[in-house]
Amino acid sequence: MSAVVQLAQQLLSYKTITPKEEGIFAHICAFLGDFEMVRADKNGVSNVLFYKRFGDPTKTPLHFCFAGHIDVVPVSQGWQYDPFGGVVHGDFLYGRGAQDMKGGIAAFVCALRDVCATLKEDAPPLILSILLTSDEEGEAQFGTQYILEVLRERALLPTCALVAEPTSAKELGDGVKIGRRGSIGGKIVVQGIPGHVAYPRTCLNPIDLVASKLNFIAGTQLDSGNAFFEPSRLVITAIKSDSGASNVTPKSVEILFNVRHSPETTLEDVRNFLDRVLEKIPCNITLQQHSLPFLSPKDCALVRYLQEAIAKILERTPVFNTHGGTSDARFLATAGVEVVEFGLPNDRIHATDERVRVDDLNNLYKVFVELLYLIIKDAHAKQASSF
Repeated sequence: MSAVVQLAQQLLSYKTITPKEEGIFAHICAFLGDFEMVRADKNGVSNVLFYKRFGDPTKTPLHFCFAGHIDVVPVSQGWQYDPFGGVVHGDFLYGRGAQDMKGGIAAFVCALRDVCATLKEDAPPLILSILLTSDEEGEAQFGTQYILEVLRERALLPTCALVAEPTSAKELGDGVKIGRRGSIGGKIVVQGIPGHVAYPRTCLNPIDLVASKLNFIAGTQLDSGNAFFEPSRLVITAIKSDSGASNVTPKSVEILFNVRHSPETTLEDVRNFLDRVLEKIPCNITLQQHSLPFLSPKDCALVRYLQEAIAKILERTPVFNTHGGTSDARFLATAGVEVVEFGLPNDRIHATDERVRVDDLNNLYKVFVELLYLIIKDAHAKQASSF
């Protein structure tokens, strides 16, 4: 069994349900060997950067970082194999986090360790690193976002990064995320006058007030999107009132919603839309921007090198997209780091009997090795051109 699969099995054995770290960072540290480390924990969330410097220390280095999360979602009943057993059966490795995303972490930890071992004294000015958090599946308030602030203070902020989220759909390498949609959460509270349903003149039912407007809100397309982003849509996620009886009209009704949006729509656009639709309805509207949309240039060096590595190892051309929910890549993008996401297939993430193909693990490792050598080659070329 390859070192990648063995490491993945070991990582799967740690019960790192958000935000627990359970000692997995010490395991990775021992596996990497002589890497330097920055640990930045806050409010029960564990974060770490493992890094190694190369080349002339007086020159500004290129800093390439692999990023990911070691935390996993809880386990439900009905697993065929121990979700923390790292069981290999047939062509698959089973375990919670096999795809999302301990498999990807095992691939880039092995790739970085092996490539660093081959670099010599004439290496270009370079920092190669791994950034890990234990709170990507949770609130993400004190995870990647926090350690990036610490790294900026220490002049260790990456230049570019790859987040090894499971981005492939049907086959490894068929999809690369070069951006993500933004996310706006919202709440509409419609005010009424409670009363007995038998005496409608004495009450004002807030459900009646807003009912005719729901068709204009639910599923509404707010823009047409663009080449890389789907249209922005408002999706109602809950409707609830404060009435506890079937014969009493409520004092208020609360509508929760989310907008996954392209750069064509802003929080202010959502507010203006709702103000127009609900103009004559007595209500309060609150909005919160959870994340902003971002897009890495399709022709940037990191995207080109990743595409080249996938083509060489997998003989496949990936589709560049911004599909899916949010990830910690949004924090890297906000910090000014050029970022892409690429990893294993995502067909079994968060599912019972989550699993990954052993061949996909090994091939992802090979893609990451090839990517690293392309980045190092580019750094060498820039160093030579500066003389």
